[in-house]
This record gives sequence, C-alpha cells and structure tokens, in this order.
Amino acid sequence: MTDPTQPENELDYALLRQLETRTDSNQRDLAKRLGVSVGKVNFCMRAVIDRGWVKVNNFRRADNKLAYAYLLTPSGAAAKMRMARKFLAIKEQEFEQLQREIDALRHEVSDDDGGQAA
Repeated sequence: MTDPTQPENELDYALLRQLETRTDSNQRDLAKRLGVSVGKVNFCMRAVIDRGWVKVNNFRRADNKLAYAYLLTPSGAAAKMRMARKFLAIKEQEFEQLQREIDALRHEVSDDDGGQAA
C-alpha cells in the first residue's frame, strides 16, 4: 500500500476521516476506532504520509514521551473528498441493487398462496 500509484481503499478513507477530526490521535486509538490492528494502521499511515496526504508533526509532551500530531494536507483533503464521492457512488449502486432484491422478494412473498410456511 505504500505505492502512491495504488488505488485508495476504504481504510485509507476511514483513516483520513479520523485524522481530519482528531489530529492528536495515536495509532493505538486509531486502530481501536477503525477496528483493525495497530500494525495495519501503521502500514496505512505510512502510505498516506508517502502520498503526501498527511503531515506528521512530532513534539515532546510534558511527560517526556514523544507524541505526534497528524495533519491532513490540502492534497489529503482533496483525496478524502475524491474517495468520499467514489464510495458514495458505490454505496448508492449497492443500495439500488438491494432495493431490487427486496422488491423481488416482496413480489415473491405476495404471490404466495395463502402464506403457507415451507
């Protein structure tokens, strides 16, 4: 996933959404919120950083631990918007297909002779 020419996926999008609203998140928190492993978040984080979508600022916190702030870059915001449009189109197609299946099942059930159980 570190290849900048690879297509984006839903985890990249979810990661960018999280980083847009919570720049002080650490990878463990992100992993918990996204429902994936810390290693997967680290892998995806490196990919979005390599693409130039996220900038990392590090600083020392009061308790002497190194902390990071993940900032969405302008190209990251544009990529997030592009992915949102793409995923919206996909979900709308899935919804329309599901509606057709529901309509077919309703038609099948309404044609049932007296509602006898199988």
